[in-house]
Amino acid sequence: MAQHSWPSTEPTEVVLSAGAARLAVDLRGGGMRSLTVAGWEVLAGYPAGTVVEGWPGAVLLPWPNRIRDGRWTWKGRELQLEVGSPEEPHAIHGLVAWQPWTAIDASADTVTVATVVEPHPGYPFRIAGAVDYRLGGDRLAVTVRVRNPGPDPAPFGVGMHPYLSVGATRDGGIGDADLNLPVRTVLDLDNGLPTGERGPFDGAIGRIGDRALDDAFSDLVRDDDGWARVGLRGTAGELELAVDESWPWLQVFSGDVLPEGRRRRSLAVEPMTCPPNALADGVDLLVLQPGADWSGTWTLSWTAA
Repeated sequence: MAQHSWPSTEPTEVVLSAGAARLAVDLRGGGMRSLTVAGWEVLAGYPAGTVVEGWPGAVLLPWPNRIRDGRWTWKGRELQLEVGSPEEPHAIHGLVAWQPWTAIDASADTVTVATVVEPHPGYPFRIAGAVDYRLGGDRLAVTVRVRNPGPDPAPFGVGMHPYLSVGATRDGGIGDADLNLPVRTVLDLDNGLPTGERGPFDGAIGRIGDRALDDAFSDLVRDDDGWARVGLRGTAGELELAVDESWPWLQVFSGDVLPEGRRRRSLAVEPMTCPPNALADGVDLLVLQPGADWSGTWTLSWTAA
């Protein structure tokens, strides 16, 4: 009988190290599976090869967040994306979080991972995505890049989904952390989707306590260098997530609906180029001309307690 070959079925990832820091980049989805620093789980991650609720570490392309009913229109053409479930009939977090990515350049402390979004029912465009990860002993720099190799302009949005962990070891423990958000405006949401209203927001939250967060924020407060900086402090130490001007939105999620054992133990702080439902509403939607590129960078730095 002829010998047959099969593809590898083992989980694949690239592991970077710098000093006491160790980052695992999952080649299923291209996102961050884990980031630890001398025993501190800086990002709440997941075991290799598993599927967990909440999209930890995911790359969100060609849209972040939700599209109402998965429906949108482009140049007069009505399009229908796949939706999550009858209970939540929305298209969520793009098309690349579960598909294979390739490591196209790597060293001990840097890697570039890349994939191609092929034309898809509801998204008839071909775009290439790449994420550059650069790990230092006290800082991670992440640059997301998108290119349009196709013949037509391609609309898109980008997000990433890190869960910041500052030492909580019990459900609800994120309530003991202190949070400062560089934001002035909150988008009014109903079941995660915009109502069309916005309101003022004071980002100097301080102790999170029982506050439930699942909100999209804009009108970011930026320093002289153009970057906006989020601060989160807990028993393990202090984290600063900073975004450059390519990211005008932040989604913040306190994990209240996550399963037991992960509920309200970390805080998702998600850089986004656009708000929920942007493909349909057009708010801050990016459009790449044929042959054009886009890029945006964010960083995460840590100081142990």
